[in-house]
Amino acid sequence: MMNQDMQKVLFSEEEIAQANHNLAQQLMTDYAGKNPLFVCILKGAIVFLTDLMRQLPQSAEIDFMDVSSYNGQTSSSGQVRILKDLDVSVKGRDVVFVEDIIDTGITLKELTQLFKSRQAKSIKIVALLDKEANRQQNVHVDYVGLSCPDEFVVGYGMDYQECYRNLPYIGVLKPEVYSKAEY
Repeated sequence: MMNQDMQKVLFSEEEIAQANHNLAQQLMTDYAGKNPLFVCILKGAIVFLTDLMRQLPQSAEIDFMDVSSYNGQTSSSGQVRILKDLDVSVKGRDVVFVEDIIDTGITLKELTQLFKSRQAKSIKIVALLDKEANRQQNVHVDYVGLSCPDEFVVGYGMDYQECYRNLPYIGVLKPEVYSKAEY
């Protein structure tokens, strides 16, 4: 049923796996001998985080933040709300934000500023997808898996109204699926 809602498959399971492998290689090199804190931005990035972490042979900690700016829509509201904060301090830590997709940059810009004020030692961003066409805030994405065109994508953790997260690929949702629900 979910496959019928797709306009097209944008990135296959194989392409995603290769991107994860490449990102893991970069992270292994850059964080050799360190114990970074990977901060997963829920809920979309959880699938990406788990696949990425399984490829890292060195020690790394994880924690989670639930941050919302989409509120069930296909575009950001521009207002970032922290629904769940970290359980650990970032003071003096090397922090790596793990995001499924960087779109407007609003969320990561605010989180980066917040973590600077919390005195993180370093702050980097790893994203499976980078959608530069929608960028509203200047954020530097340190590690990018795949470049994403300006289309509404779901799958591999990304959703539309909490559906489609469990697709093993990333696809473009047919506009008629979400256009009826938006005002």
